[in-house]
Amino acid sequence: MENIINDFIQYLLPQKESILYVFLFASAVVENLFPPIPGDTITALGAFLVGTGRLNYLMVYLSTTLGSVVGFMCLFWVGKFFEREFFMKKNYSFFSAQSIINAEEWFRKYGYFVVAVNRFVPGIRSAVSIVSGISKLNSLRVAGLALISAAVWNFIWIQVGFMLGNNWEMVKIRLGIILKNYNMAMGAVLSAAVVIYFIIRLVRKKRNQLNNS
Repeated sequence: MENIINDFIQYLLPQKESILYVFLFASAVVENLFPPIPGDTITALGAFLVGTGRLNYLMVYLSTTLGSVVGFMCLFWVGKFFEREFFMKKNYSFFSAQSIINAEEWFRKYGYFVVAVNRFVPGIRSAVSIVSGISKLNSLRVAGLALISAAVWNFIWIQVGFMLGNNWEMVKIRLGIILKNYNMAMGAVLSAAVVIYFIIRLVRKKRNQLNNS
């Protein structure tokens, strides 16, 4: 996958600026629909091209941010249209019935907050968009929060790519290291949060049992 994308990037570099903006927009959309697509790397490519004077900063920012929101909302409407039972019956390996049940519990309590931070949590963007649709969250509010999340994330990512230098291979390597470290850190934070959550639930359950006995 990475080699294919690298070859495609090499093909795109000599193309017209308008084609590059369309590609950045499309890659941001597809990243949400098919998470293995490394959309953040492509966004960083846009930042690199801004740094070399090839592309306009604002146009790169708008194309990637709007693409992220469109991709997120596509899966939101998929979840809202097909509804809960469809996904429960299908029980996809990448989106199991049990994962839906677990996600619904979180969405009942923190649904809009999860949407607002979805871009900053690796590996859950597609699941968040589908479950937010299944959970019947308000579409306008979801779109607004998805826009804010994508806008903040892309601004940070584009700035990082813009400042790292004018050698694409070096920028790509450095960004890969940054993203890997970030994902590891977020994974550790999420794991700790899940452990704390279940400990609190267990303590409350035992406390209620003692109070009722």
